[in-house]
Amino acid sequence: MFGAALRPLLTPSSNLYRTAVRNNLVKPTCLPVAQRFTSVRFASSGPRFSDDHEWITVDENNIGTVGITDYAQKALGDVVYVEVAAPGDTLEQGGFMGSVESVKAASDIYSPVSGTLASVNEALKDQPSLLNKDPMGKGWVCKIQLSDPAQVETLMDDAGYKAFCESDPGKDE
Repeated sequence: MFGAALRPLLTPSSNLYRTAVRNNLVKPTCLPVAQRFTSVRFASSGPRFSDDHEWITVDENNIGTVGITDYAQKALGDVVYVEVAAPGDTLEQGGFMGSVESVKAASDIYSPVSGTLASVNEALKDQPSLLNKDPMGKGWVCKIQLSDPAQVETLMDDAGYKAFCESDPGKDE
């Protein structure tokens, strides 16, 4: 399908090659095993964190599951209401995507990545306390179809987030 002139550009590590594989223009069987699974590295590398205290995990289809961190839910106290943008809405990294209200405060939720809101956790309507009980499990807030998966790399890993929280000047307020 590709001319001889393009073949040198189709190395397994090139973006052009990965795009060709995704669009079924080339078969991935010629890739070494380790490189066949590079597109799922986010799914197996654990959660990433924003400096606004949101977390995200990304699956092999570049769908990110997003929520607030344990640190954030502890700062908020007992959550009584959660509001999230509507599925289909376009979100920008760092942009508003919802809000959380607790008995002692209200706080905005910001999108850790850009993309399209795919779904929201409907269980939070009836049980907003899931954010307190299981913030990184059943208390997830929404799922986002990432428009730029590379943005995940700009977020903090677990060690970076722990260091960030320890240095947070507002943590003792």
